[in-house]
Amino acid sequence: QVQLVESGGGLVQPGGSLRLSCAASGSTFSRYAMGWFRQAPGQEREFVASINWVSTTTHYSDAVKGRFTISRDNAKNTVSLQMNSLKPEDTAIYYCVLDDVIRGSRYSSVAWDYWGQGTQVTVSS
Repeated sequence: QVQLVESGGGLVQPGGSLRLSCAASGSTFSRYAMGWFRQAPGQEREFVASINWVSTTTHYSDAVKGRFTISRDNAKNTVSLQMNSLKPEDTAIYYCVLDDVIRGSRYSSVAWDYWGQGTQVTVSS
């Protein structure tokens, strides 16, 4: 059973930075993609970023492009999200996701089978 555990969330002032991490365990897949979604209060989950197994391909939502960077360490089974120049609208619960085969659009939450429990990020002065 795949388990994903996020860490690194918290409260930060606008313009600040945070680094989220996610540790994966229990996977029997030889190769898998990982990514991040987020959900703000009263809103649907939205795609943030994804990365393929060999870290050659990354995707970002327009909202975070240029400010967030996704990376992974396959030796440690981890994925990270470096978030810079944070804005109040980045406030949300951030979820780590994993899948060996993304069925459909990677930008859709239904395409990802495995989810972490989420970590809260609050951007406020």
